[in-house]
Amino acid sequence: MIRFLPASARVSQPWKNGGGFTREIIVSPPGASMTDFDWRISMATVDVAGPFSAFAGIDRHLTVLEGHLRLTVHGNMHPLSAGQGLAFAGDVPAQGEPLGGPVTDLNIMTRRGRFKATVTVVAPQARLLPFVGATVLLACAPTVVCSHKLKVYDALWLDEWPTDDLMNGAGELIRIDILSV
Repeated sequence: MIRFLPASARVSQPWKNGGGFTREIIVSPPGASMTDFDWRISMATVDVAGPFSAFAGIDRHLTVLEGHLRLTVHGNMHPLSAGQGLAFAGDVPAQGEPLGGPVTDLNIMTRRGRFKATVTVVAPQARLLPFVGATVLLACAPTVVCSHKLKVYDALWLDEWPTDDLMNGAGELIRIDILSV
């Protein structure tokens, strides 16, 4: 089944550490809190430098969607621009510093030892190959996927792949595949 997850339906909620706000795209199991999810995909805006929330037993993957971020994880500095990402443990010290203005990021969190995620950028007009786990597609630009017209930051959740071949339309996507381990 393909489920449409419109950006306009997302509600802001405070970060676990209170330093900013996040907008949840999808969480599993549905309705899970910040402490009992199996996996979670969200977006956030980083306006000022500060620490990231700590998540024991969680693996994270952060991808910058807009702006430039200096991400320091466990003392190692990683400059990230739009389209670039970094995977890291959610229970190590991490800090973000926006460079030259606010940053919009995509954050994927998975329960270590139970789930893992891969994140890839999908070019316009690319064929989308099936995956055995759950797949979430986030539109970085207006596009059409499987008859769904997506605006910027709209998403689709494919918990079952259709029998037809899927093609991305005219805009870039970020593909998140979640696999049970």
